[in-house]
Amino acid sequence: MHELSLVQGLLRQLADLAGKHGATSVSRVKVEIGPLSGIVVDSFCFGFEVLAVEDELTQRAILEIVVPPLQYQCCHCGSSCPATTTMPDSCPRCGTTLLVPAGGDGIVLLQVEME
Repeated sequence: MHELSLVQGLLRQLADLAGKHGATSVSRVKVEIGPLSGIVVDSFCFGFEVLAVEDELTQRAILEIVVPPLQYQCCHCGSSCPATTTMPDSCPRCGTTLLVPAGGDGIVLLQVEME
């Protein structure tokens, strides 16, 4: 369950940001988790619930997770196409079948609200 270590890293990042801006509490955190990141969103949220309450800085913080839609890129023409539930059979622009995932494998801190 590597999600706990990721949450610990997030909490350290929040503490650093709060220190730099003289904030005493974090009220809202928005994180983007890519669908190919290998992160189990429910486990990440559980880890945040457990660990955030241990620190006065984050004990009232609300976590918002954004999971962007998966995109595929055509290796032939370079166009991108969204995937609904599975990989598209072919590129909607040129028809080739050589498509690769484009992004969606990261975790990004998008927004922090502090007081």
